[in-house]
Amino acid sequence: MTTTLRPEGDEHPWPGGGRSRRWQIRVNGRPVGGLRTTALPRGDQWWGEISELEVVEGRRRGRATIGALAAEEVLRGWGCSRVDVAVPAEARAALGLARALGYTERMRNMAKRLTAPPELPPGLTVHRIGPSEYEEWLAEARAGYLADLTASGLTPAQARAKSDADHLQVLPRREATEGVALRQLRDAGGSTVGSLWVALRQGTGPDGGPLAWVMVVQVDEAHRRRGHGRALMLVAERECLAAGVHHLGLNVFSSNESAAALYTSLGYRVTLRVLGKPLY
Repeated sequence: MTTTLRPEGDEHPWPGGGRSRRWQIRVNGRPVGGLRTTALPRGDQWWGEISELEVVEGRRRGRATIGALAAEEVLRGWGCSRVDVAVPAEARAALGLARALGYTERMRNMAKRLTAPPELPPGLTVHRIGPSEYEEWLAEARAGYLADLTASGLTPAQARAKSDADHLQVLPRREATEGVALRQLRDAGGSTVGSLWVALRQGTGPDGGPLAWVMVVQVDEAHRRRGHGRALMLVAERECLAAGVHHLGLNVFSSNESAAALYTSLGYRVTLRVLGKPLY
């Protein structure tokens, strides 16, 4: 039997200059499943994604494996230097397939439904990040993001390209960008101990309402291991509820085990795993 990919329709442009195409997985010319390949520009790099992979006939015969490998060849032909796959937390078979094909987990999405605003620890106050604080805050946020991206398996060039693209996309008007909360946390003496960036409407929650997203939680090195990371996450929840948002999500890089443990202790649960590998 011969398993191949066949285009299911025309190629479509993707926001930001990318490209995407839906494919059928065929065995001896008969469709048995499908998938989608997407290529996205990241600076001078191209990143690939494989999504919507499903085999509807003849499972456990290696058809998903062959389809995924064929999709990787498509993405190589599109000039992609790496490929990512997103696997829902409950899709254990898909997670096993990705690992068998050499993908390693880079990060997890976690989420929580918010109810009542939590109280902050005594002595801590919250302040907006204004024009005078923005440049210093951004430099620190970018440095931390670059370190996390590199630790997750990206090359320095790939990490810089993704960081530049992400910050330009989500903060087009700097501290005046609508729909974001940029906050500093200060102690009783007035010293800044950390900062927070929350996008208040980043997507759609499971009930159809808005989903907010924690973009950055940063605790200054001199003030770590004092519970300030937990306090910043409580600030994030308060900001969301004040904006009428009841679902909050975040990314945590798989190498950051302490952060993952903190989010779990606060009631966040894994919803998605992102795995990737280089294509050449």
